Amino acid sequence: MILPVYLYGHPVLRREAETLEADSAELQKLIADMWETMYHSDGVGLAAPQVGKSIRLIVIDGSPMAERFPECAGSKMCLINPEIEVDEDTEVVSREEGCLSLPGLSENVKRHEKLRMRWLDENFKEHEGEFSGFLARIIQHEFDHLLGKVYIDHVSPIRKQLIRSKLNNIVKGKVACEYRVKSATK
Repeated sequence: MILPVYLYGHPVLRREAETLEADSAELQKLIADMWETMYHSDGVGLAAPQVGKSIRLIVIDGSPMAERFPECAGSKMCLINPEIEVDEDTEVVSREEGCLSLPGLSENVKRHEKLRMRWLDENFKEHEGEFSGFLARIIQHEFDHLLGKVYIDHVSPIRKQLIRSKLNNIVKGKVACEYRVKSATK
């Protein structure tokens, strides 16, 4: 089932997500629904808070970006309780980002080019790996949602002021989307 994407301004996007303790039929259904929602919305990542669930769950598939960013090929992953480590000495790169929870906006965001991550997959099997480039950016973007952050938290105060009216419109639900949404006020 396609779920509504919660828009900027909704309180669930500002809560720190809770650790998932055990697998369940409800969790497996949520994961399937998140995949369907992400693909229907033309996203490459979706965190549970974006569908109203304050839990540490992310789905990512950067494969549509693989032609431009080869590191994204075959990157379909379900991340449960992910933990990332960023080496502060790695290169930081500024690139444009967008977000399903902030439709119609995109801003340049500085992120580390490399990271290490530990996570559980949808079967609660442990994994760890190193990621770089645009795939590392997708992971960091979605991980921010688990911390109660959105990408515009990384832009300058002046830039935020320049987009304030667009942000206010998103909060009020005054946006055109081709996917289901839930605003803070509706």
